[in-house]
Amino acid sequence: MTEEIEMNVGPQPLDALMTEKNIKNNDLVSIAPPGFITHKQIQKGRKGRRLTMHMQQKILDALNIYSAPESYEWKDLFTYRGKKPL
Repeated sequence: MTEEIEMNVGPQPLDALMTEKNIKNNDLVSIAPPGFITHKQIQKGRKGRRLTMHMQQKILDALNIYSAPESYEWKDLFTYRGKKPL
């Protein structure tokens, strides 16, 4: 018997933070190195499509580069950690 992982976990704090600070997906894509992150990956993170820990870290890194010197931690952006059961 396997435990199903819910792939949609609902809107994440990342979405509220980006909306509040008027940060667009393109802002994060444009400051990251080429090929580092895509608009679609950020959108999935915002809307709550379950991402891997690696992808969550990429979004966190891009946001911290964009909003320097202010910085955020993983718990500020996501309510789950990677593609593992909550």
